[in-house]
This record gives sequence, C-alpha cells and structure tokens, in this order.
Amino acid sequence: MAKFRITGATKTNIARAVLGATVLASGFGAHMGTAAAQEKLPVTAAAANTHDDDRAKRETKITVTAAQVLALAKSQVGISENAYGGGTPYQKWYAASQRAAETIARDGGTRAEYINAPWCAMFVSWVGEQIGARPQVGWDAYTVAYAKWFQANHRFGTEPKPGAVVFFAWNGSKDLDAINHVGFVEKDNGDGTISTVEGNTGNGKVEERIRPTSQVVGYGYPQYAG
Repeated sequence: MAKFRITGATKTNIARAVLGATVLASGFGAHMGTAAAQEKLPVTAAAANTHDDDRAKRETKITVTAAQVLALAKSQVGISENAYGGGTPYQKWYAASQRAAETIARDGGTRAEYINAPWCAMFVSWVGEQIGARPQVGWDAYTVAYAKWFQANHRFGTEPKPGAVVFFAWNGSKDLDAINHVGFVEKDNGDGTISTVEGNTGNGKVEERIRPTSQVVGYGYPQYAG
C-alpha cells in the first residue's frame, strides 16, 4: 500500500501521494471526484422541473457560518485516539466514506488502514461533513492534497481568518509539498501567533492550540455564510 502519514506533530509521512487530477479539477462548492458525479443534482433545460430547480437551489445555498464550524470543532476538544493511534469517530467516518474510495484509488491502500492512520485532515473533513459544509470545507486524508484543492479553487492565501483551514509545516517551509499538519483557525492573536482547533495534536487528541505563524504554509478559505 502507498500508505501515508499525513497528520500530527509527532507523525511523519510514510510516502508522498501524487495528487489526482480529479482533485484539482473539482470545482469549489461541489463535491470532489466521483462523489461529484454521484451527488450533484443535474438540472438541464430539457429535464428540469420546478421541484428539481428548487431542490438544486437549496443544495447550493451556503448557510453555514465560520462560528458554527468552530463551535463544532471546539465541542470535540478532549477526544483522543487509542493506543494504536486510532479509534476516533473521524477515522471511522472517513474509512466508510465515498471519499475514502477515491483517495484509495489515488494513494493506494484499503479502507481498514484509515482506522489507525494519522487523522488531523480527517478531523477537519469530519467537521465540514457534520455541519453541512462539506462542499465548502472539502474532504481529504492527505494534508498536501487538501491544501492543493483549496489552491486549485483559488481559495488559498496567507491571511489568518476565523474558520479558515490552516496548513502547517514544522520546518517553516512555505512549500505546499512540505505540509504535515492541518487544523482550523480560531483567531489571529495579532502578535505573530494564531489560536487554532486541531485534531491529532499533542498526544493524539483534539486540542485548542496557539501556534506561531512562522510554521504556517497558508490558509484555505471555505466560503461561509454571513
């Protein structure tokens, strides 16, 4: 298996996966890869009716705020992995998801191997899914691919904003390929640090942290309401 160690300050990548073209081609505000074809409601001039038009509008309307995303993320603080590095709801959810099938096709491996894999990106993905903002927050298990998805959709930058998805490289690199951790920005502290909510940090827990911006590669900006 082309297995990767993708999250957490104390864990390293086993292998670097090549980002699939389907990820980069995904439109922001639509599901990535196969999920897009399966889940996006097609509405054509010939086939559309009033019911389908109304449904499509409801599905594309953005209603989730950054405050709601952060509240859900913070509600998970204290949840910890087991002695094998797994057992969290985030890993279990991701292993069973459609996205896992897509990232397995891209990176190799099996669904079972996500159960004990590093999970900071899975945590961010889970929050987006549970709050109803998956198309905006995205979903992936590999931090580098996750960041490149935001970049490809022109929603990646250097300004810390509440609710932004923050990507870290502990060596201070600004290269997306050096990314080895991800979380949510809670706020910019104005002193060269940011407050964050992260999964798979410390001793494998969800924690609130204060990080120097010198370790930040960049930020992904989900499109929030308000």
